[in-house]
Amino acid sequence: MILVYRVSYLPVEGAVEIWSWIGMFFAELWFSFYWFITQLVRWNPIYRYTFKDRLSQRYEKDLPGVDIFVCTADPEIEPPNMVINTVLSMMAYDYPPEKLSVYLSDDGGSDLTFYAMLEASRFSKHWLPFCKKLKIQPRSPEAYFRTALEPLDDPNKAKEWLFVKKLYIDMKFQIEATTKLGQVPEEIRKEHKGFREWNFISSRRDHQTILAILIDGRDPQAMDNEGQPLPTLVYLAREKRPQYPHNFKAGAMNALIRVSSRISNSPIILNVDCDMYSNNSYSVRDALCFFMDEEKGREIGYIQYPQAFENITKNDIYCNSLNIEMEVDFPGLDGNGGPLYIGSGCFHRREALCGRRYSNENKVDWKEGNGRKVKESAGVLEEVCRILASCTYEANTEWGKEMGLIYGCLVEDVITGLSVQCKGWRSMYFIPERKGFLGLAPTTLLQTLVQHKRWSEGEFQILITRHSPFLLGHKRIPLKLQLSYCIYLLWATSWFAVLYYLVVPPLCLLRGISLFPQLSSPWIQSFAYAIFANRAYGLVEFVWSGGTIQGWWNGQRIWVFKRTTSHLFGFFDAIRKLLGFSTSTFVITAKVAEADVSERYEEEKMEFGVSSPMFNILATLALLNMFGFVGGIKMLIMDVESKVLDLLALQIILCGLLVLINLPIYQGLFFRKDSGRMPTSVTYKSIIVSLLACSVALY
Repeated sequence: MILVYRVSYLPVEGAVEIWSWIGMFFAELWFSFYWFITQLVRWNPIYRYTFKDRLSQRYEKDLPGVDIFVCTADPEIEPPNMVINTVLSMMAYDYPPEKLSVYLSDDGGSDLTFYAMLEASRFSKHWLPFCKKLKIQPRSPEAYFRTALEPLDDPNKAKEWLFVKKLYIDMKFQIEATTKLGQVPEEIRKEHKGFREWNFISSRRDHQTILAILIDGRDPQAMDNEGQPLPTLVYLAREKRPQYPHNFKAGAMNALIRVSSRISNSPIILNVDCDMYSNNSYSVRDALCFFMDEEKGREIGYIQYPQAFENITKNDIYCNSLNIEMEVDFPGLDGNGGPLYIGSGCFHRREALCGRRYSNENKVDWKEGNGRKVKESAGVLEEVCRILASCTYEANTEWGKEMGLIYGCLVEDVITGLSVQCKGWRSMYFIPERKGFLGLAPTTLLQTLVQHKRWSEGEFQILITRHSPFLLGHKRIPLKLQLSYCIYLLWATSWFAVLYYLVVPPLCLLRGISLFPQLSSPWIQSFAYAIFANRAYGLVEFVWSGGTIQGWWNGQRIWVFKRTTSHLFGFFDAIRKLLGFSTSTFVITAKVAEADVSERYEEEKMEFGVSSPMFNILATLALLNMFGFVGGIKMLIMDVESKVLDLLALQIILCGLLVLINLPIYQGLFFRKDSGRMPTSVTYKSIIVSLLACSVALY
């Protein structure tokens, strides 16, 4: 009805009036189309449940091996202590340890991270039996000891608890002290031959392959302090040379796939980001309930778990919890053919990830590869694996094209998952009762916007290249799944409609041009319904997904911020890359923050602090709508016949809502005195541009 109104009441005179109206029509047409896509995704959600007791009854002796990949890239942004907590939580799964292999890819090639891994390998001999004996959750030492209480009911357990805690605190202190120092002391370097590799490194972007098997699970002597087998633990820093592309994360993952195929070659692979520790020790068994299902298991290429974060504030100030995406959208994608692969917390079938096409004749022998007989020494194995992780190994092969993770896109995970689906494999989405993995969300506004810029840019790249689901997925995946991908692939294109709605109505309001129905018109009902019904439904949905009312309001704010900055920059950067004017660069989100930044984050004060083109846009839009709102109120006060209220009420209300949404911007511009306030340069630029725009509109 809104679109019918736009067509029926198109102004017949005044160029500004006509073109403003046409722009509103196309903006609302876009909103309607995108709303249709979201409804298509949410029409048929699927929520799955597992029965792990049945898995144990049928297959306990035949459980397959599982290789776990953890990726890190920079010891400053991703501290070694955080990395090893993730590694230790993976090693401590409630699963036969002799069938687990944990691989760390260190794309930073840091001896600090290697040192932390060496300390973790020693600590694991105490940590793993401790976890199993006390059946603790979670199994990240940092997360566990941060909240757990000493078991006072049993003196023996209490003694062991204090002993293991002291071991962890001592290890943590040593790692943090070494990291702060910036180098590993010479006496420690003598403890493992692996440190010699750093004698030949010129830089982090120019070095040979560094590989060390810190725990060889094939060796019968690899035991914990209770005499039980330990999982295999491998450190890898793949070769890097300036003349070869690095393909961060995708390249690291592909190197891990090849190296692991030589060492353990497990049929199931789990990959996680280095900050995404295991919060549920039964996650592996949950995933195997799907892979080993007698009827449908052989069809499954990967199983995606939700992404969840432990540092979300009460009201989720930056809307980083992704509750709606994880609780509503992804079950809907599952119902339409399968969820996206989102880069972390995903269990893969090795053959699917390595490029094999699905066939009804595929038969899996889960017993194959479960034995760990030593065929070659660790030294020989390390030399062979160094070749597999070299820069030249992928030359003239299908790696990065049809095998492993696909190169050439900022969201290599999404494009890889689509490729797996197009080869006939199914994907599934599983939400466990206890969250499977917990990571760290961005703690500043700029980090959030930059992260979403990368996501929207990468998703749009997929849409406008040969990897589009409408091209790559034609006749290979269902049409409803192709359309479902658009809920994310079209993120970057949403900037125009939202930006138009934030710029044109306040400027037209200053000129007294009405863009909406009069209050006395029956057409007002269509707009009122679209506004209030949609927002009310969104509020109920958000609260149902575990959010708060204030969190929902924060989400509305970030929705506006992302679409006018992240998606805007993502759109144009994707176009520039398509035309060959720039190349893709992967920006790592910082996992640590300064003390004052963390304090403001916990207090839910929006963080600005630095100059950015994104902040220039946000501040200008905020001031533009404030000037429009003030101008509208002035007209209302001066209007004795109440014609302005009838004619411009919706525009004034729209500007008023945007003023409320932008309250943190005004505080950052004019009232805050801390280091997280808006930079002075941004304040001056936004005032000048917004006043200039208002002057043009008025005169």
